Amino acid sequence: MKKFREYHLERLKNPEDAQEYLEAALELYEEDGDKEAFFTALRDVAESQGGLTKLAQRTHLNRQNLYRILSSKKNPRLETVASILHGLGFRLSIESLH
Repeated sequence: MKKFREYHLERLKNPEDAQEYLEAALELYEEDGDKEAFFTALRDVAESQGGLTKLAQRTHLNRQNLYRILSSKKNPRLETVASILHGLGFRLSIESLH
């Protein structure tokens, strides 16, 4: 399992792979309302980019709060999610369902 985790995190260093992973996790959330997959994806991408401490520095969010937010036990505000995505090099966007 450790080798897969290392491989997974290495792949997420590629911005296109990270984007696809986050998009897939968000689609799962849209299908079943389970936000855990999306927050897990955010944590994984953050870890691949240097960890939550580095993300906290980039987003100016408190590291402990960031851990709690990404544990999926909290319902973060939209601006917090947008800040996390921005810190990871992404942004929120809207697309048509059609």
